[in-house]
Amino acid sequence: MKHLVRAAFVIALSTGLSLPGKTQVLNKLKEKVNKAVDKAVEKKVNEAIGVPDNQPPANNPGSNNPTNKKGGGLKNTAPPDVQQQMQAADSSFKTGNYSDARYSIQQALTGVEIQLGKQILKSLPNKVTDLDRDTTRNVVYSNQWGFQNMTIQAVYKNTKEKQLTLTIGNNVYYSGVLNMYLFNPAFAQANNEEQNVKQVRVKGNKAIITYDDNKGYTLIVPLGQSASIVWECINFDSEEQVMAAANAFDIEGIKKMMGEK
Repeated sequence: MKHLVRAAFVIALSTGLSLPGKTQVLNKLKEKVNKAVDKAVEKKVNEAIGVPDNQPPANNPGSNNPTNKKGGGLKNTAPPDVQQQMQAADSSFKTGNYSDARYSIQQALTGVEIQLGKQILKSLPNKVTDLDRDTTRNVVYSNQWGFQNMTIQAVYKNTKEKQLTLTIGNNVYYSGVLNMYLFNPAFAQANNEEQNVKQVRVKGNKAIITYDDNKGYTLIVPLGQSASIVWECINFDSEEQVMAAANAFDIEGIKKMMGEK
């Protein structure tokens, strides 16, 4: 490789080009040399591990494990029956089986949360500005118990690439954003015309709106100490469009159903 680069340098000097021209030619030749060397090295590695040309290596090179080609996945199960789990908890408690009693209570509370999540989903609008709700992407998820472990999600989109994803629940990342920019007294609002994060209000509620060229707009309204409502808006034209979409939701109604003030 060193000989090839040296030869390229000599060729660049002998062409009589100006210094910028020589540098450009040299860089292009070096790039071609590097690609050729990388390809040769890759070929040697594939030969060593027994992988044919133009075929990517397996996840575990050299192993004899088969690749899974069958299986129907896991089927969704019905949420826990609250009354049944409460009865099971009572029965286990009376017999001194406290571990099973605790588990049944957890299951009962999970069932309550899922029912609550479905109730909140049902209260959401079917259309927001020019976006229609995709009911096939509704999500209600709960693990353990306590609303900080519940997640509710709804997706709104049109026939183009514009999409709004609404998430209600606890999110460590967004909680960190709120703590940094909303609840931190040391945070000062930027004075420049364009900024990536700023404080706003949605129907009187304190909020944070962020913008990223790759992700679009994100609007966050805190619910209590840990939960939040998050609007992730892709291909929205402006901040005003995001705010108009958020105002279509009954935030106070959501807070009331979740027991937040």
